[in-house]
Amino acid sequence: MPVRFARHSEVDVLIIGAGPAGLMCANALANARVNVRIVDQRAFKITAGYGDGISPRTIELLQSYGLAERLLKECSQIHLAAFYNPSSTGGIELTKRTSNITAPSARYPFEAALHQGAIQDIFLDSMSSLGVEVERSTMPTSIELSKNEDELTDPTSYPVRVVLQRPDQSEDEQQEIVHAKFVIGGDGAHSWTRKQFNITMDGEQSDAIWGVVDFVPDTDFPDVRNKCLAQSNYGSMFLLPREEDRVRAYVQLEDSDVINPVTGRVDKDRMGPEEILKTAQKSLKPYKLTRKSEFLWWTIYSVGQRVASKYSIKNRIFIAGDACHTHSPKAGQGMNASINDSHNLAWKIAQVIRGWADMSLLSTYESERRKFALELIAFDKTWSTLVCEKPLTEQNSDGVSSEHVLKTFQTDFTSGIGIHYHPSVVVNDTYQELASGLVLGKRVPPYKFMRAADGRPFELQDLLPSDSLFKLLVLTGDFSDPLQQARVESMVADMQKPQSFLNRYATPGDSRFDVITISKDRKDKFDFLQLPTLLRSHWSKVFVDDTDPTGSFGGEGYSYFGVGSEGALVAVRPDGYVGAIAPLDRVEVLDAYFASFMKIPA
Repeated sequence: MPVRFARHSEVDVLIIGAGPAGLMCANALANARVNVRIVDQRAFKITAGYGDGISPRTIELLQSYGLAERLLKECSQIHLAAFYNPSSTGGIELTKRTSNITAPSARYPFEAALHQGAIQDIFLDSMSSLGVEVERSTMPTSIELSKNEDELTDPTSYPVRVVLQRPDQSEDEQQEIVHAKFVIGGDGAHSWTRKQFNITMDGEQSDAIWGVVDFVPDTDFPDVRNKCLAQSNYGSMFLLPREEDRVRAYVQLEDSDVINPVTGRVDKDRMGPEEILKTAQKSLKPYKLTRKSEFLWWTIYSVGQRVASKYSIKNRIFIAGDACHTHSPKAGQGMNASINDSHNLAWKIAQVIRGWADMSLLSTYESERRKFALELIAFDKTWSTLVCEKPLTEQNSDGVSSEHVLKTFQTDFTSGIGIHYHPSVVVNDTYQELASGLVLGKRVPPYKFMRAADGRPFELQDLLPSDSLFKLLVLTGDFSDPLQQARVESMVADMQKPQSFLNRYATPGDSRFDVITISKDRKDKFDFLQLPTLLRSHWSKVFVDDTDPTGSFGGEGYSYFGVGSEGALVAVRPDGYVGAIAPLDRVEVLDAYFASFMKIPA
């Protein structure tokens, strides 16, 4: 029976799919005061299973939204990784126990393990406090994008038309036609959004098949609370500690056990969690591994390593997360890549919707995140191949050595710290030598500075919240030096000119920039009130590179960041990545940087 009435509505951003990518994006946009809606076809939120590993960089990112404290309270922290290989007696033995995270600049030098449902609850509760709820049992049935170029290039228009269906509602309320400025498909590996525009997933399917089980173990295995890779004569397995007393086992399976010979596909009816655990028990001999209670969650999967051919349609419809890249979970990057996709996209959409940036800014989402996905796939192929191959033993001279596995494992890539965006309109490529430790296109690393007004130590990353603002780090050098003081005052005069970016893009009552001053002076002699007013908009915005009051840490920030006595200007993007660096006497470098994508207020 046809629907008699369809309600029409308008929204800035419609998000399809309430997984990690969708929820992260909805929360980020809600924080940016963007009118956003998020729909999901599931009637209920997930409560167990799926992704469970949060990398050090993603913890930093969550901290920038004020969400890390809850994650760290609920999760299991994974500090050590253990590697086991075949022993001479036929079982396995410890080869190496090492740091799980080796990135020297990691603020959180560990991995956080917590089931995806609990992680999504963190986003859900944050969104709810901002007035955004997931609209469940709601599915899109059609999506159309205007072909009118004037409409497509006008950021105030609503060129995307989406029909939503709610089967559980009364007949008159079942259908809604949403007119959106932007649509984001965070709807998973089988993305409906992606399929509507025939976006291909390029890559290949691996032959490896793995079983996954979550349970509370009864075991005498000494590394049950560490991340463990055991490469035995029976196959490979990963064991990961989880919140409370839980663990997750990833177990390599034989094709004959799970492939349906008629369809050639994985058939979950051929093997259940009990059989997966029995396979794990073989790989873990001579140690015992049984379960204390019912299985919490399980699945079987084969690895597909693919990347979407494009991430957007006309910079109006985007895909994020598993909708645009799929890979094995053994590198622990699935949920992390999804959350970081949305973190990259949300601030750019917010800038455009506010009228602060040109539509062209949105093209950098695909150029930055698709390149990262291709690098992730390349790493994942190498890593997955290594862990699936037979280990090196006396009987197998062609096997993989534990040293090779360890070397591949210990990389900045798995921690997320190594993400590096290449030059674009939002990443300059000049004056890197002025601040060699603040790498253009990489996130600002952590370091503690002392607040000048009260000597309180502050983590620099906490001065760079995800609040849609560009941060200008003014590293003044030693302001007590008269020559340097004159340079700083000349720089401020340049910034106060009408054509300077601070004035050119001034938005009355809603600043686009946050100026943070860091002086090389000593805390016991520095008078921050001597600084020009522009560099101390509030007493809390001025810091010194000195030790904390107890002398325990700090005082080497300029050296750590590779900044000399001449100082530097550093523009930090709203997502915490370094966008541009300039000498104090070349403010025009930043003028040109912002002019490449920012819009003058109407």
